[in-house]
Amino acid sequence: MKGLRPFKNLYFSLMIGIHIHIMERGTQGVRLINNLQFDENGLIPAIVQDADTGEVLMLGYMDKEALRRTLSSGEVWFYSRSRQELWHKGETSGNRIKVCLVWKDCDGDTILVKGKPTGAVCHTGNKTCFFQQLTKQDVGPNHQKEA
Repeated sequence: MKGLRPFKNLYFSLMIGIHIHIMERGTQGVRLINNLQFDENGLIPAIVQDADTGEVLMLGYMDKEALRRTLSSGEVWFYSRSRQELWHKGETSGNRIKVCLVWKDCDGDTILVKGKPTGAVCHTGNKTCFFQQLTKQDVGPNHQKEA
């Protein structure tokens, strides 16, 4: 691009129609990942939220490699706890999630991915995995406490 000068130790990632991200290369990125609180299995919960609507789409788990691939590829990756392997979201269905932004929470124990889904996110075919509302009636009369 005419008029832009490269900055030392900076990497520019252009996500067409979404945002321009500037991420520092080198030890900064490694330090941030090392400051995350992965559990005893090396996993961290990752909430995926629709970047346009704010709707929560799903919850998955990432290990360091899934997080690295998510940040570097621009598409969401998880670690499948049931299959014990990396999982590229949408690899079988074709319904991928394009990454817009990735955040860590204040404690560093949860990741928030703001993204744009290319189709249904849930394996059931629903737009979101959160389509089953629970209410106090679901608890049953023997387990409800007086308000």
